[in-house]
Amino acid sequence: MKSLQLPKMSTDKPAARRSASNDADFSNHLQQQFRQKAPNLVWVSDITYIKVNGKWYYLCIVMDLFSRKVIAWHISAKPDVDLVISTFNKAYQKRNAPSGLMFHSDRGSQYTAFAFRQLLDSLDVLQSFSKAGFPFDNACCECFFKYLKKEETNRRTYHSLQELQLSVFEYIEGFYNSRRPHGSLGMLTPNQIELLFSEHA
Repeated sequence: MKSLQLPKMSTDKPAARRSASNDADFSNHLQQQFRQKAPNLVWVSDITYIKVNGKWYYLCIVMDLFSRKVIAWHISAKPDVDLVISTFNKAYQKRNAPSGLMFHSDRGSQYTAFAFRQLLDSLDVLQSFSKAGFPFDNACCECFFKYLKKEETNRRTYHSLQELQLSVFEYIEGFYNSRRPHGSLGMLTPNQIELLFSEHA
């Protein structure tokens, strides 16, 4: 880090999010089946936090498990259900309202909220939840956030929301989806995997 003149990574954290209690309505339908045969079969989602000028902002992503592509993201000052709904709607519109979809997340209050569950039900989307306190059930999102922070946000200081949005946009669209190879994808990028699938579909 010294030789490359890299700044120290931040370890600051906001207050923890509330999770839903253990209940039969929060079934794990995914069961860590992270390898999918086609796009728009399983989407996974999670929320992380990034500090801007002393204030926390919250980034929600939706990832397609087939390609590990981040198909939608949204940043908000509040980690609430509106953040999740906005991000999901972006993904749903971008992917032309796919049918037969499973949506997997942790049991954060944003994902268990009635408004979001009602939205998924109205679209016939099967909702799946990680086991309480078991981040391995949503490992692909956890991995994405680890690299986002390691490679981008924890090494920068943001002075405005616009700076953060540009940084996240450049990382996701300019690097992660288009240029970052994945071992699980045979060292191809998410965009390359989706292009190969469309060419052979």
